[in-house]
Amino acid sequence: MPASRLRSTRPDISEVQPAGPAWFVYLLRCADGSLYCGITTDPQRRLREHNRGRGARYTRGRRPVVLIHLESLPSRAAATRREVELKRLQRAAKLAVAGGIVQ
Repeated sequence: MPASRLRSTRPDISEVQPAGPAWFVYLLRCADGSLYCGITTDPQRRLREHNRGRGARYTRGRRPVVLIHLESLPSRAAATRREVELKRLQRAAKLAVAGGIVQ
């Protein structure tokens, strides 16, 4: 895994300042307790979109959403690969990646 990966119980989006064009993989916890994984180049904007109902169809009916994990990756291809890896994990493993957040 890349050294640039950020890990905390609640990532602070404002602290993320990539050295160049970067892509991010993120995990959200929805209001119903479910998890959502996606990629973006602007985590702040994307989180706002999800919470305004303009994000993914999956999150529209499950608002509000909370960012629980954020990783920075060097390219869209790398972010997409990591997103697929995360989506294949079982819920407990996703929560472990997010720093052990328990619901």
